Amino acid sequence: MDPGTQTTHGSLLGGKISFEQPAQGYRAAIDPVLLAATIPSGAADAVEFGAGAGAATLCLAARCGGLSIRAVEVDPAMAALARRNVAANGFAGRVDVIEADVVACAPAMRGSAGVVFFNPPYDLPARASPSPHPGKRRAHVEGDAGLAAWVDAARRILRPRGTLWMVHRADRFDHAVASLAGGFGDIVLVPLWPRADEPARRILLGARLGSRGAARLLPGLVLHEADGRFTAAAEAILRHGVALSMPGLDLAGG
Repeated sequence: MDPGTQTTHGSLLGGKISFEQPAQGYRAAIDPVLLAATIPSGAADAVEFGAGAGAATLCLAARCGGLSIRAVEVDPAMAALARRNVAANGFAGRVDVIEADVVACAPAMRGSAGVVFFNPPYDLPARASPSPHPGKRRAHVEGDAGLAAWVDAARRILRPRGTLWMVHRADRFDHAVASLAGGFGDIVLVPLWPRADEPARRILLGARLGSRGAARLLPGLVLHEADGRFTAAAEAILRHGVALSMPGLDLAGG
């Protein structure tokens, strides 16, 4: 990482994970922690696209001790920071950070993963008000390789019956579901409500490669109480590393 880049040291999962990230630009919030909570402990291996400093990968590694993870990140500085975070948390033996473009790395990784998960850039260039900071802009605004290209890369990397998970904006759920056409079934949508009486702003979306199973809308998760505190269910995920409750759902990956 550039020696001049300022970073901050914090933690995830209530202090279970030591986490260093840039002081300026994109900074991880709760989305990657919630994304990591979708993946069941029965999965054998996983690949994260656009890993950044590694928040989702680190949370997943902490919860699923037998899982091997490859974290793909195109930005050299962020990839270096992710490697530092992996080493600092003792995950170097089973978490590998790969500095590569998501689309470009897919052919070499073909058919090698049971789960692919990602927190992609949410905003379309035509509708975005991009940040002047290049790292934050890259994290928030789709580049030349948009969501459909990321899903296609996941399709190549997954083994038959493997699982894809993403977190995305609720007002683009139609776009996210459409990207799964032609190869994915068993689609599940999990709304994330800021409060019980507010519309969802984020969704978690899962699907299985090669399945023809019907789509399902799951109960979802309310994040905050009326007074702003996290709900007990959200607190269990964000501070204690509990998996997201999805009764009757088996998307462990191929």
